[in-house]
Amino acid sequence: MEDHCPLSPSGALATSPTFGGESSTVATKLSAAQLTGREESHLVELPSGHYLQLPAAEAFTALQADAREAGFELAIASGFRSFRRQLAIWNGKACGERRVHDDAGRDIAMDSLTPREQMHAILRYSALPGSSRHHWGTDLDIFDAAATAPDYQLQLSPSEVAEGGVFEPMHRWLDQRMAAGQSRGFFRPYNLDRGGVAPERWHLSYAPLSLFCERQLTAELLLSCWEECRATEAPLMLGDEVRANLSQILLNYVSAAPDWCPVQYSP
Repeated sequence: MEDHCPLSPSGALATSPTFGGESSTVATKLSAAQLTGREESHLVELPSGHYLQLPAAEAFTALQADAREAGFELAIASGFRSFRRQLAIWNGKACGERRVHDDAGRDIAMDSLTPREQMHAILRYSALPGSSRHHWGTDLDIFDAAATAPDYQLQLSPSEVAEGGVFEPMHRWLDQRMAAGQSRGFFRPYNLDRGGVAPERWHLSYAPLSLFCERQLTAELLLSCWEECRATEAPLMLGDEVRANLSQILLNYVSAAPDWCPVQYSP
């Protein structure tokens, strides 16, 4: 990665210029390039090698300490994800190079679907490049590293976080922390199935920052992003179908439910 703020030699989070040198200041507006994952100057590196905005990184470090006291090892499976990486995931699924599965985990025969059906099948579990919450440096996928052997193959699947699943105890603990207002500002934007993006109990979002990012993301901004990337990136596969249905995609697959976090975090 380039243009991020590194850790200091002591391992503490370095100060990000995005926040004017004040770690307690919350940035409420990202540039279009930052919001769509094409620029990374708003990020700092965590000891794990993942990247978040500085206030989110500090809050997550505190939540990790809370979890450790409760017997869990809260770890990041995925933090910031660039536009280029999300484009590779999307196009890989659209062209059949990457697996696409249904809610039961069964492979979907993409070549038997119409372009619109292919688009919805991908969107159920993968975000459009430029629209992923992972671009913002506020969202991350987590797991309990203390609950598995070192050679465990992490899936981030519903069965892992459901009752009886290997990570369910940690998520039950997180449920209690969220209900008590003690989750350090992290909540689950995709906790319920509204018929669009699949529920992701493992996906946490730092509400004090991500709510502002949600308000910034528009169809016009995404269209401009894709146009600007035409000269340097691979074309967005299923692009015609995506553009024709973009407003509905934003509503069903990008927007979180209005009550995904407590009202006091709302801008």
